[in-house]
Parts: sequence; structure tokens; C-alpha cells
Amino acid sequence: MSGKLYVVPTPVGNLQDMTIRAIEVLRSVDLILAEDTRTSGKLLKHFAIDTPQRSYHKFNEHKIVGSLIAQLADGQNFALISDAGTPAISDPGYLLVHRAIEAGVNVETLPGATALIPALVNSGLPSDRFVFEGFLPVKKGRKSRLESLQNENRTMIFYESPHKLIKTLKDMTRYFGTDRKASVSREISKIYEETTRGTLMQILNYFEQKPAVKGEFVLVVAGKSKKNN
Repeated sequence: MSGKLYVVPTPVGNLQDMTIRAIEVLRSVDLILAEDTRTSGKLLKHFAIDTPQRSYHKFNEHKIVGSLIAQLADGQNFALISDAGTPAISDPGYLLVHRAIEAGVNVETLPGATALIPALVNSGLPSDRFVFEGFLPVKKGRKSRLESLQNENRTMIFYESPHKLIKTLKDMTRYFGTDRKASVSREISKIYEETTRGTLMQILNYFEQKPAVKGEFVLVVAGKSKKNN
């Protein structure tokens, strides 16, 4: 009988967002596959979890996924976690889940923390229909991706790093318009959590005056108004 792969979300900031079930799963499995064992080690220590860890990240996943599937098929139970949030959402995880399903291994994904949903709801923009775009391409494909989204009517959600935030906001004003409504959330669930709302130009001006702002960012941009189509 094959084992099971558990996909376990971890807090995006506040450790109190860890679920009781997630803690129980991490304690019960044979091995935890972690994006960065140093980062996850702090989380595991906090919750007194002593399950062994193994690194699983974008630089080694293609090399080790075959052996991991073999171990799962042989009856071992693994938990997959990322540094923060839900694995496979702009983090490693898709390949392992896909290959496990192909091999007939049972996969169970726990509900839990992710940055995009709190940012969407907190933006005040329509949340009944939305599209998640993750990180925009840095160079190749960036222009075509933004062009393809110019007529998107649904609310759009993006992730961005601090050192690319200004460039991305400038690009968005160019492709979506300076008056397009938007919201930028950073450090979700942490002490310095902040959400900035307004037009893309207003938000760009705000962050241009605060170039040293740190944290992980979620950009929520209103879709194109149907009356302008």
C-alpha cells in the first residue's frame, strides 16, 4: 500500500495562524520536505515538531522527485511545506504533486495560509471573480503578459519583491492606466502589516517616497471596466 503526500500550508507571518491539524500532520509523517530547512526549522522548533526534514526546492526538485515518488509508493508518508503559505502557489510543489498523482499516490492538501486571499479581500476591490498571476516575468515575456491582461475584466492579483515593486507599478500604469484602482499589501499578518489603496499612480507616488520599504508584496489591480471595453 502506498503512502500519502500531505501538502501543508504554513503561516505567511504570524505563527498563530498555524492550524492544529497542520501541526498534527507534521508530527505524524515520516519526512517533511521543506523549501529551506533553516527557515522551516524555526517553525518546527516553535511547535515542538521533531520530524526529520529534507530540502525540496526549485533547484533540486527535478533531480530528486523520482526517488521521492518511489519512497511514497513504498508506503512512506511525506509532508510538503514551503517557507510561507501554501506549497505550489508561487512556490515549489506542483511537480511533486503532479508526479505523485500520476503514480497513484494519495495526495491530500490541507487548507490554510496564503497571502493572496487576505490581500484580495482587504483591497476592497471586487472579489467574486479574480485571476491570480503570481510573479510577472522579470524580462522575457513580461511585455506580452502585461499586454494580454490589458482587457482583463476580473480583479488581478500579483506577487512582487521589494526591489522590483517600483518597476512593476510603473509598468502597470503604462499598460493598465494611471487611474486604474489598485491595492498593495505587505507583511500580511505581521507587526508592520500595511495596505495602500488608491489609483496605480497614487500608489506608485507613495512607494517612490518610501524606497526602503521591505517585505513581501501582494498587488491587487481592478479589472478593466466593462463600460470602457
